[in-house]
Amino acid sequence: MKQNEPMSLHTSLKVGGSADLFAIPEDADDLQDLLRQLGEQHIPWMAIGRGYNLLVLDGGIRGAVVSLERFNRMERVGENEVKAGTGAENLAVVRFAQDIGLGGIGFISGIPGTIGGAIKMNAGAYGEGILQKTTSLTLLRGGEIRDFSITELNFGYRHLDLQAGDIVLSATFRLVEREAQQTEDEICKDTELRRSKHNVGFPSAGSFFKNPQGQAAWRLIDAAGMRGARVGGAQVSEVHSNFLVNTGGATAQNFIELASMVKNAVFEISGVTLEEEVRIVGAG
Repeated sequence: MKQNEPMSLHTSLKVGGSADLFAIPEDADDLQDLLRQLGEQHIPWMAIGRGYNLLVLDGGIRGAVVSLERFNRMERVGENEVKAGTGAENLAVVRFAQDIGLGGIGFISGIPGTIGGAIKMNAGAYGEGILQKTTSLTLLRGGEIRDFSITELNFGYRHLDLQAGDIVLSATFRLVEREAQQTEDEICKDTELRRSKHNVGFPSAGSFFKNPQGQAAWRLIDAAGMRGARVGGAQVSEVHSNFLVNTGGATAQNFIELASMVKNAVFEISGVTLEEEVRIVGAG
């Protein structure tokens, strides 16, 4: 447990004020005990993974931030099923499956972050989403650990509907038998594609805006003339215009103002209102 912990140390954008408390529970029992104590003291909390896809405002976070980074266990739980903890890195899960002759989720190998973040955002590529490969989720809901079939949950493009206070502890994936080299080829293809298109050279949170139905956000941003636009240290990447990057010394407010500029410019030329893909939290 740390006090007044700068969230810029725990987010890929490298911005954000301090959290009053920052806790790293060891396991599910530790997590339940922590949340019980926070509840007894009426301390609000929020759970995070590795801080990808997260913009913490400059005023920081009142209450506690609960990091699930130690929930990274992976195991084979059926003939073609793999269970991964919410804190397991995406590529690590793909590699684990590869080592036991399973595959089918190579499309997340180049997506930075952890399984928890991928699940909550239904991360994906090439027309596939990770929840399409998921059979069940283990959630901490109302202080109790419960397993939910994916058919019991509502999800879609870049979203999963959960109840307030739900924490994803792990996910079980149904995979297919696959030669290790085939998975390796998928990993290399995905990594090279992302390196060529997404190697923006500065800290980012990945795609900042969701793609509108049938359109690419970056094309709309380009058409609005916003590639390279900046506010302070925050800039619309000159490499990929759906990436907002920290060129150095940026504040969260810089990103908020830049995102607003981009949204206004896109709406003016297309009538489309972009929606942030990043999760914006904290006090302004």
